[in-house]
Amino acid sequence: METNKNFKLIDGVFNSKEAKKIIISLINNKINYHNLEDFSNHIRFNNVLSNSQKRISELQSAQKMIEELVDLAEKNQWKLKIESSVEINIQK
Repeated sequence: METNKNFKLIDGVFNSKEAKKIIISLINNKINYHNLEDFSNHIRFNNVLSNSQKRISELQSAQKMIEELVDLAEKNQWKLKIESSVEINIQK
């Protein structure tokens, strides 16, 4: 059985509104996941400083930069080519 797989999630050229909707939706889902994870760790283990908080901050920074890039594209009526894949490696 192959232990490494790569899945293409996004591959296309989008106008700025489409691009923003797609990317911000992905980031918001990741932020929501980490918020739930952080809340769960806080309730179960009274863990205040978690990896999830750090990741949320990183995602929020990325979201701000992406929004600026998309806004620039919209201002100039440019299209955006977006490619995204997920690589899964099974570790034994």
